Amino acid sequence: MLLGLKTWYEKLVLGHPKTVLALVALLTIAAAAGLPRFKLDASADSLTLETDDSLDFFREISERYNSGDFLVVTYRYKGGDLFSDESLATMRRLQDELTMVQGVTTVQSILNVPLLYSPKLPISEVADGIRTLSSPGVERDMVRTEFLESPIYKELILSPDGETTAMMLNLELDKEGLDLVRERDALRRLRNSEGLNPEQAERLEVVTADYLKHRTAQEAQARERVQEVRDILTHYDDQTELFLGGLTMITSDMIAFIQSDLMVFGAGILIFIVVTLLLIFRQPRWVILPLITCVTTAVVMLGLLSWLDWRMTVISANFVALLLIITLAITIHLAVRYREYFAEHPEWDRFQLASATVAFMAKPCLYTGLTTMVAFISLVVSGIRPVIDFGWMMTIGVTLALVLSFLIIPASLMLLKKQDGALGKDNSHAFTQVFSRFAEHHKAVVLGVAVLAAIISSVGISRLKVENRFIDYFDDSTEIHQGMLVIDQRLGGTINLDIVLNKPEDSAPAFEGEEDPFGSDFGGDELAGDASVGGEEGGDPFAAEDPFASEDPFAADDPFASEGEAAAPDAYWFTVAGLNQIEQLHDFLEAQPEIGKVQSLATLYKVAQDLNDGGLNDFELAVARQTLPEEINQVLVNPYWSPREQQARITMRVMETDPNLRRDELIQRIYTFAEDEMGLASENVRQTGMLVLYNNMLQSLFKSQILTLGAVFAGILLMFLVLFRSLSLAVIALVPNMLAACVVLGGMGLANIPLDMMTITIAAITVGIGVDHAIHYLYRFREEFAKDGDYVATMHRSHATIGRAMFYTAITIIAGFSILALSKFVPSIYFGLLTALAMSAALLGSLTLLPLLLVLFKPLPKPAGESSPGKPLPVAEACAG
Repeated sequence: MLLGLKTWYEKLVLGHPKTVLALVALLTIAAAAGLPRFKLDASADSLTLETDDSLDFFREISERYNSGDFLVVTYRYKGGDLFSDESLATMRRLQDELTMVQGVTTVQSILNVPLLYSPKLPISEVADGIRTLSSPGVERDMVRTEFLESPIYKELILSPDGETTAMMLNLELDKEGLDLVRERDALRRLRNSEGLNPEQAERLEVVTADYLKHRTAQEAQARERVQEVRDILTHYDDQTELFLGGLTMITSDMIAFIQSDLMVFGAGILIFIVVTLLLIFRQPRWVILPLITCVTTAVVMLGLLSWLDWRMTVISANFVALLLIITLAITIHLAVRYREYFAEHPEWDRFQLASATVAFMAKPCLYTGLTTMVAFISLVVSGIRPVIDFGWMMTIGVTLALVLSFLIIPASLMLLKKQDGALGKDNSHAFTQVFSRFAEHHKAVVLGVAVLAAIISSVGISRLKVENRFIDYFDDSTEIHQGMLVIDQRLGGTINLDIVLNKPEDSAPAFEGEEDPFGSDFGGDELAGDASVGGEEGGDPFAAEDPFASEDPFAADDPFASEGEAAAPDAYWFTVAGLNQIEQLHDFLEAQPEIGKVQSLATLYKVAQDLNDGGLNDFELAVARQTLPEEINQVLVNPYWSPREQQARITMRVMETDPNLRRDELIQRIYTFAEDEMGLASENVRQTGMLVLYNNMLQSLFKSQILTLGAVFAGILLMFLVLFRSLSLAVIALVPNMLAACVVLGGMGLANIPLDMMTITIAAITVGIGVDHAIHYLYRFREEFAKDGDYVATMHRSHATIGRAMFYTAITIIAGFSILALSKFVPSIYFGLLTALAMSAALLGSLTLLPLLLVLFKPLPKPAGESSPGKPLPVAEACAG
């Protein structure tokens, strides 16, 4: 069969090289035509598990409370007092300009939030009129005190030193996008659980396409909005210190990081490839041909992604660099083997040289490609959409690299003069043989170092963690890092966490047996609009920056209510009993060191008790609720109470910069207090928000890592068995690569580098690419062993031949990935440096531990007959393996 494939290949490819290259060129041009359609994706979906049920609940709550996106501008006046006339005038001009930005519904700041303590007014007088800092006659010192000490504003709108404040730009709620994504996800869950009928399957395709199109348009508008806001802020740099924050700002900047990594590191690696090839081969053809192959592979793959509208994320941003390096590794192996044949048989013509090279390298390259694909396919078990996409992208990319390398290189060699392929001086075999001599004369050292590395790695792996700080993803010089730091430490925290409380089943209705103090209005449209979820002017004017999710809790219309439908007349959470429960949980949350600002109905309860100089009964609460101005309802009621759903909501900001933040432990601590200490039924308490979704993703990483590595090792072991037809050889080949994977994971644990969506891929990549060394080495070792049956001599010859190609490809991979250390996106830095470390360990293992194990265990059968020294196997025999 292999001989038949060889004949077919020689006839079509080597027999018609011009046609082959012309077809490759046409394919490349067609792919390149799609590059203008290429898109990047840095949406919040990339930080969550695709199959997480909490994701749909999060979207449900977002829609119920009309939670739209927002931007935050932190403001500090350089000229002195924040409350001076000049500062407030500057802030007012800035606020007016920001209000005019398209898509911004309102801008909330210290200038226009309602005041209740400046001066302190009885609850009965609050309805007479709301005062703000912009109202005439307001004493600014009193306002400053209110912002610093009021239960509403403390640690939220003004920093403790009184010098920094926040301006909240509330954005329009993307209800269309929410409806589309919830419908899409519902159909996906149905498909995975029960299957879809033809109509549902067609609807899923339509909704998916509509959502993707809608999200593309929304992201473009969001980037334009962020840029417009930044342009406005630059006009105030001389007077103020301003930072921009918010989900769309982070998304916009992350896309810029992806573009930078793609362009800068792609170009950097190409330059590095040219330099490396010049140093290795010192001949133009061996620079140009691998370079053309690498670029063609990258262009065709990117074009394919563009035509399919398959978007690249932060995780797959390293896809191009990885694909270039893998393609280069294949071309180097072809080049080295071709040059060896040329040196041994200078009388062979171009056809014989190309045919022999392809025949010998086809099988090991195919298996190295397959093992690399297995490594990347294993990533699909992660459950994290960007990781899954990365796995499939690389699987297709490796296939493409393999095919194009075996088309472009041999076909081009058929058109080039044979004399141009003369060997330059290459003494690299002297270096690689240092490893073989060391393995021969220092067996105990090699084995001892391997055992010690395994022990230390085991300790490090036991210390692996998934907890990390999102702020650490970004370099200190980035605006994302600086803005998050200011908001987190001065303005109440960053990452969002909500607690949703459902009404206890056994609770008695307020005023049982008495006339409902809310009267007919309670069940009518007016209150339904008031208390359900607020008005279209919405936005939490006091929320600190949330880098993951958005909150727009104030809007007048209930998104779930039909026109004229009455709200359910249940006010449990607006009674003394309900408010006392909320207050108990509210106070517990405020006492937690990781949690910043907490807001709930308890805030209103505390303020009402303070203004009333004493406690309130249910009737007084009902009257107060009916008489509160709309401005107060929008701030203290609507974001935290949905009477229609008989539900209360507590929102908080978690301190992302807290070094002791343990998300999962915090979530479980809150559940334990609510259920065990407060006696709330578990079905009536649920946490949501991006902190929960992100934590779910992080907690899945350990399981995903185990499943990924398990799938990789099982698949590679199976391929080794097929390739070498020997269990002992298969196990020996796996040992150095397992050790390399353990070294990188153990190193992460010892260095306190947490697992995240990018570092989870490193172990699989290490095994998938590192095992290539083992395959090439064992394949060549077996061929050399057939000459004389001498294990030690075979080891030295293998190091002098295939060892050079392994060395070339390894240093190319190591140096290429090290370029990623220049990124401003910290996970990319970790990815580059850890992969370089892993490949270094894999190379050392393949050049020392692997040959030593072969020498010690002697797994190969004695050759039936020895070939003449220095004479290669016949092409047909090499092809047959």
